[in-house]
Amino acid sequence: MNSNESNINGLSDSEPEIKPHLILALDYGVKKMGMALGNTITETARAFDILAMNNGQPDWDNLLGIIKVWGVAKVVVGLPLNMDGSSSMLSKRAHKFARRLAHRVMEQRLPVTVTLCDERLTSVAAREIAWENGWIQNERDPIDDISACILMSTYFADPNSSLAIDAIKPD
Repeated sequence: MNSNESNINGLSDSEPEIKPHLILALDYGVKKMGMALGNTITETARAFDILAMNNGQPDWDNLLGIIKVWGVAKVVVGLPLNMDGSSSMLSKRAHKFARRLAHRVMEQRLPVTVTLCDERLTSVAAREIAWENGWIQNERDPIDDISACILMSTYFADPNSSLAIDAIKPD
């Protein structure tokens, strides 16, 4: 086959095949954590779930099970910075959570990268979107999964702005 011919995938042999990767965005919180799944080809996200947290700690078996079952390649953890870009108590906890998650996926020998991404104003935007679409009826209705979708959109808009916690590659 010459370089102008396509293979059965519709790609020429000189073009690398692009494989989609699934990304899990986590809107970290002390009481609950919103989750969204995104695809690197379509760069779209969908709300997935809201996990209960126990003082900032998830059910690790459940979270790692989700990562395994869905074949997640990257986890993007929201970093709730102050508006001036400085760290908050919650951003320090989110950073610690991301480090723990990176350690646990390494222990499980999962090929997963964990990154932190600025999530300023995602909750505000999520609440506005949820109100406009009728997804919530009052101020107390959860929007954490919608916030995770917005976090994913932020990541897709500029993936190089995220901070890699650990790139885990099993041998």
